Amino acid sequence: MATMIRPLLRTTGRQVAAASRRCVHIESRIEAAGIELPPPPGPKANYDLTCYSDDNTLFISGHLPIKNDGETLITGALAPDAGGLTVEEGYEAARHCGLNILSTMKNHLGDLDRVEQVVKLFGIVNSHVDFKEQHLVMNGCSDLFMEVFDKPVGYHARSAIGTNTLPLDASVEVEAIVRIKKPE
Repeated sequence: MATMIRPLLRTTGRQVAAASRRCVHIESRIEAAGIELPPPPGPKANYDLTCYSDDNTLFISGHLPIKNDGETLITGALAPDAGGLTVEEGYEAARHCGLNILSTMKNHLGDLDRVEQVVKLFGIVNSHVDFKEQHLVMNGCSDLFMEVFDKPVGYHARSAIGTNTLPLDASVEVEAIVRIKKPE
């Protein structure tokens, strides 16, 4: 397995100030649900951003299903009838994508209570040609966001598509668009 190089995390003055005024309602909900966030993942290719924000929108790059150890990647195509991953395994992979997105959001924002609205999730599922249940796989990420942010903040538009391969043979990749509150 190739060694992954992770960039140093950069903290801006705005992130430090926001951290000193954290509300932690969402983080309390995460803890109460027994959800553990992985370390924020770094880029896996020639780009230096896992997310970009303007005044009120956070654009989150595609995140892979890396488990909480920060290294184990869930790989393979969804193909229950052809010896591949099952819908349940794909659901868990999509949930791991969501956990990684949450970790990136927390790292970037300093406080998940700054999330005003999850606007859209876009999921790509590594699929055998006969697999037609990408929407059920993506429920893993959508259900997580509803569990963490609840109504109405967690409700989002969503797309789920299938493809014949993904980078690093990942089983799922998810990107997100999130509307954020300005720091106080």
